[in-house]
Amino acid sequence: MYYKMMLEDKVRVPPTRLGEKLEKVLLDVLQEQLEGSIDKELGIFIAVTKVEDVGEGEIVPGDGGVYYDVKFEGLVLRLSLQEVIEGLVVETTSFGAFVSLGPIDAMLHVSQISDEYINFDEKNARLICQESKRFIGVGDIVRVRVVTLSLNEREPRDSKIGLTMRQAGLGTALWLEEEIEKEKEKAAAGVTSAPKEKPVKAKGKRKENAADE
Repeated sequence: MYYKMMLEDKVRVPPTRLGEKLEKVLLDVLQEQLEGSIDKELGIFIAVTKVEDVGEGEIVPGDGGVYYDVKFEGLVLRLSLQEVIEGLVVETTSFGAFVSLGPIDAMLHVSQISDEYINFDEKNARLICQESKRFIGVGDIVRVRVVTLSLNEREPRDSKIGLTMRQAGLGTALWLEEEIEKEKEKAAAGVTSAPKEKPVKAKGKRKENAADE
């Protein structure tokens, strides 16, 4: 899930940028240091959006830079196992698709796309289900579930995130629309084909009439 957070850190302004606008420099430094990085407690940093507050600068002997206590706003992605999330397919291969979750890519293996056999259409960069002809391709938005999660703080690119879309309610936007239409058709068929109730005979009615006579 994505979170907007208010964070604090001590930021060093290099001596080469001391004459520039302070907030702009601090924002640049924070973006360069944090965006794309991983903190197992906070999550995966997507963006540092703005600097909220800046404390007084401190000079460290022997260091030409100036250090500031900075309060800033950041956007992070915090994943958990079995979480459902949406991403963008950025690459397809014979063994699966790479799905961008924003700051990091995850792997959707062919075995986790469908119960059907999957064919790889290299020319059109598509993975096609053999029976239903459903497919996923570059540029598709997919709803997936996180099934494996191993984040590497030191080397974010070495992190491993595995996805699945074999369960109900998962897939591309087109797949989900098709499922909704099928459910509507089933519901409509159920209403029109429901058996009519047979009229109930009023037992004893003749006796009552006979008594009245």
